[in-house]
Amino acid sequence: MSDQAQALRNLIKERTGGQMEKNARLLTVTSGKGGVGKSNFSLNFGLALQSLGRKVLVIDADIGMANLDVLMGIPAPYSLYHLFTGAKSIRDIIQLGPSGLHFVAGGSGFRELLHLTDRQLQEADEQLGMLQGEYDFILFDTGAGLTRESERFIQAAHETFVVTTPEPTSITDAYALVKMVSGSMPDTRFRVVVNRAFDEQEGRHTAAKMDMAADRFLGIRLPYGGYVADDGKVGKAVRTQKPFLIAYPDSDAARSIMQIARQYLDLPADSLPHRSVKGILQQWFSRKR
Repeated sequence: MSDQAQALRNLIKERTGGQMEKNARLLTVTSGKGGVGKSNFSLNFGLALQSLGRKVLVIDADIGMANLDVLMGIPAPYSLYHLFTGAKSIRDIIQLGPSGLHFVAGGSGFRELLHLTDRQLQEADEQLGMLQGEYDFILFDTGAGLTRESERFIQAAHETFVVTTPEPTSITDAYALVKMVSGSMPDTRFRVVVNRAFDEQEGRHTAAKMDMAADRFLGIRLPYGGYVADDGKVGKAVRTQKPFLIAYPDSDAARSIMQIARQYLDLPADSLPHRSVKGILQQWFSRKR
């Protein structure tokens, strides 16, 4: 039976040009301000999805301030920079993180990317498009605030997780980001995650504030994506450069992020807009130039 299954998979790959039949769900993770734990959420949420049987790739798209590799304590010899400049292929820069999580580091030297030729851009875009059939989820961890770079990844994604904390300044900045994005990209799908919440009640209350304001003034809804508990183990994990889901799997933060992942996988996906990995870079750089 296993031989028959493998033969069927090989046949599907041949008929789809080497890609499997699944389409990756593209998720962007962003925040209105820095210091709210956005990258930590991206990393551990990716690990949580993977632990539930999904194949995940996390891409550090925080241009100039990349730190996913630092959070994992894994040196990153290659990054997006090497892909964009044609020095390496997409598979060359994908690295293995904790528990076998696939990730791509952000790197530096992005000033030079403004001078890429159309040929370099097209080749990099073709490389990224090769991932379409290989992952269930591709997470883009963007920079804080609404930069030109993060706006492009938000536009390309199926959904965008907006990470905030219960602090009023964090809520205000997160709402401001949603307002700016929805003004130029009204079809964007958001999901609010509250980090460092005391409990479920505080998490829901914080998200409800944003949802009510968005509904009243922007005419959009902001679904609640869950909360990550305010847990001292998170800081300890950061200092030891290990994801808290792995370093402290029984911690409150680990349990809450697993709950976020389980609930997200239970959501229907049939109404998601069509998105493809291929074309993201073309769209991104055409807007930057």
